[in-house]
Amino acid sequence: MNGGVSFWYAREGLPAPREPLSGDASADVVIVGGGYTGLWTAYHLKKAAPSLRITVLEQKFCGYGASGRNGGWLYNGIAGRDRYAKLHGRDAAVRLQRAMNDTVDEVIRAAAEEDIDADIHKGGVLEVARTPAQSARLKAFHERELSYGEKDRELYGAREAAERIRVAGAVGASWTPHGARIHPVKLVTGLARAVAALGVTVHESTPVTEIRPQRAVTPYGTVRAPYVLRCTEGFTAALRSERRTWLPMNSSMIATEPLTEEQWASVGWEGRETLGDMAHAYMYAQRTADGRIALGGRGVPYRFGSRTDNDGRTRPATIGALREVLVRFFPALAGVRVEHAWSGVLGVPRDWCATVTLDRSTGLGWAGGYVGSGVATANLAARTLRDLVRLDSGQAGRTDLTELPWVGHRVRKWEPEPLRWLGVHALYATYRAADRREATSPDARSSRLARAADRVAGRH
Repeated sequence: MNGGVSFWYAREGLPAPREPLSGDASADVVIVGGGYTGLWTAYHLKKAAPSLRITVLEQKFCGYGASGRNGGWLYNGIAGRDRYAKLHGRDAAVRLQRAMNDTVDEVIRAAAEEDIDADIHKGGVLEVARTPAQSARLKAFHERELSYGEKDRELYGAREAAERIRVAGAVGASWTPHGARIHPVKLVTGLARAVAALGVTVHESTPVTEIRPQRAVTPYGTVRAPYVLRCTEGFTAALRSERRTWLPMNSSMIATEPLTEEQWASVGWEGRETLGDMAHAYMYAQRTADGRIALGGRGVPYRFGSRTDNDGRTRPATIGALREVLVRFFPALAGVRVEHAWSGVLGVPRDWCATVTLDRSTGLGWAGGYVGSGVATANLAARTLRDLVRLDSGQAGRTDLTELPWVGHRVRKWEPEPLRWLGVHALYATYRAADRREATSPDARSSRLARAADRVAGRH
């Protein structure tokens, strides 16, 4: 199957639709976007202040975007940490990293409390290296993570890496316990049920066309509230005046048929770790609860004019490229069928930094720009938005979360078209070329092409 939103929905079925907005309304807080960020924000706000009238507005259905299409990595990565260390000091960035480490367990705790069975397995995250240049980056990455306080991270050679997952050609790996495999749709649909049960009003099939101070405008009416929180991630560009705020980066995935016991024996993966690599055009994968491999990476990285896909449909060339990655990592699986392919978008700020902001002069707030690390980061962002709203409204004081360095961070907008399209496509063509060079080179240094691309992208 190609598209159909995602493999996760093909297994679970699309949720029953909730009623759209039927006219003008009012609330204490209106949240635009029914993905992880919006739903966790509604959940934590309502838990902290049950009397708040909270309305969530979702253009399709809750979990239609990245929250229902991602690779199921609940882990402690956060976009922009190194930049925040430069801007605010190492200690501030360490606090941000510790908050992310704790967030993995917070999501698991909340899911258990709300009786959400999301196929969660906390097996950690394994990042592998397959070339000399990747090996050098892996060791530098490992040391950098240790420097941010992650003392329980482990560095492996080829033999130790193979004892976890037998990736062909792997020369080393880094493993952290701060990660878990999840079923994305089971988490987002369970969270939507929990939010509705708390008394939050959720309107689906209600696209917000414009956000203004104290109002969210839709074709069916305007919802007025002292606080309007934008939680739209990769779909932010669809809002009026936000087209260049965050770039909707495209990512694609495939899911195999269920593997046999013999095939799993050839792969290993008994710890159900999430799996990534140190390539510039990196891959990500998980062993699903029903015995498949779900694997993703960049296909068409960006669509002209910040357009988004139609229900996840994916080009055959992208499916073929992802299958090549699968077989390159696991040659014994060359005959395994790919049963599903899909795509989605994630939000990328111009400086690649995730942010949380509440403008106290207007009541407008937002969170996102997760650059692909949103499953856990969305929860931390939501709890931070909760604390910012409560601080501004006088319900509570400052907290550890309101003092984190990503709060209030601003960044310039992306370039206009056609520069945006040309730049992103050239960038990822360069990264792929760098990976090809490194695959045949004994040089342990990263390709000059990749270093140049990083400078242009603003990633360093």
